[in-house]
Amino acid sequence: MTDFTKGNAYSNQSLKQCRALFISDVHLGYKDCRADFLLDLLESVSFSTLYLVGDIVDIWSLKKRIYWPKMHQKLLTRLLELPNQGVRVVYIPGNHDEAMRKFLHLSVNHIEIYQEFEHQTNNGQKLLLLHGDAFDSIVCGAPLMGWLGDKLYDFLLFLNRWFNRIRRMFGKPYWSLASHIKQKVGKAQSYIKRYKQAATQFAYNKGYDGVVCGHIHQPDLDKTEYGVYANCGDWIESCTCLIENQYGDIELIHWADHKQLLTRHEFDNEIPQRAA
Repeated sequence: MTDFTKGNAYSNQSLKQCRALFISDVHLGYKDCRADFLLDLLESVSFSTLYLVGDIVDIWSLKKRIYWPKMHQKLLTRLLELPNQGVRVVYIPGNHDEAMRKFLHLSVNHIEIYQEFEHQTNNGQKLLLLHGDAFDSIVCGAPLMGWLGDKLYDFLLFLNRWFNRIRRMFGKPYWSLASHIKQKVGKAQSYIKRYKQAATQFAYNKGYDGVVCGHIHQPDLDKTEYGVYANCGDWIESCTCLIENQYGDIELIHWADHKQLLTRHEFDNEIPQRAA
């Protein structure tokens, strides 16, 4: 049976010996993408397989406005380098990078591209990997933030950006105001609940023990009546990912929180010990 770890209860040892890393909803090309956090994760975690679970490059946003800073190019270059370093990379395009679905079942730059993919954990659990946009029509016919509207969602992320700039001025760690607001809105929570049920039931009906997805920018790791529900989250609001450790356990990583813990530990280690 797959065990679960949420939040910051995971150990540094888990991060150093991952069987697999799952990330989704990076949205390269979008101004609120935290490419810096994800680059830091990739340099800090050891993994043999990387699953890109959709919306890695935000083609929708790039069509509206070209935004491609050096940090975004650096992250894309790093992802493209991984296959040459012995990492298996499986890419499952989402709705924001759906143009890549033209290359399903092909290998581009040694990156395998699929619509869906099966991952088997080290303890024998079969997990279905997909982006999750297909469930929009099942749940309510529109994406999670459709109830809010693109303009208002952009404004929410604008507030999130400035809120965290002010927090940094006072030495506070990153905290997602956008995610907090979504958790307080009943309509959003209702969508998330229905999405979760649709995703797990879909995987269950296909004979899987659970599902790994993204799309709704709401990280989660749970055991439901239909099996495992594992949502990677995103790198705009939550800065989260999933890992499978060497024992086959699935863990949800809040990287912004982990960075803060590492910084605190490094600071503590620099404090000279008082002589006895």
